Amino acid sequence: QVQLVESGGGSVQSGGSLRLSCAASGRIFGIYPMGWYRQAPGKQRELVARILPNGSTNYGDFVKGRFTISREKSKPTVHLQMSSLEPEETAVYYCNVNVLSRDVWGQGTQVTVSA
Repeated sequence: QVQLVESGGGSVQSGGSLRLSCAASGRIFGIYPMGWYRQAPGKQRELVARILPNGSTNYGDFVKGRFTISREKSKPTVHLQMSSLEPEETAVYYCNVNVLSRDVWGQGTQVTVSA
């Protein structure tokens, strides 16, 4: 069993910043793709950012250079630094790790951006 523990969500004003963290534990040996997705009420879950074992990254089109995903060296822990947040980015943010083609999800952390 692999577990994901997320932290760092909360409330921020428009234009503000937040840092999300996600640590994987349990039966996880090695480095796997990890990332963050988000889901707003009434909308589909979408990719925010993802980092691959080789260090390459993918971001949702809406990110436009405002967010940075990083991984701690040799540890299954990722951080997402978000800046210039906008109210429409209010959502539950979920951490994800893909272990041998199986997706594992965190419980989600609420991010609320007020105008």
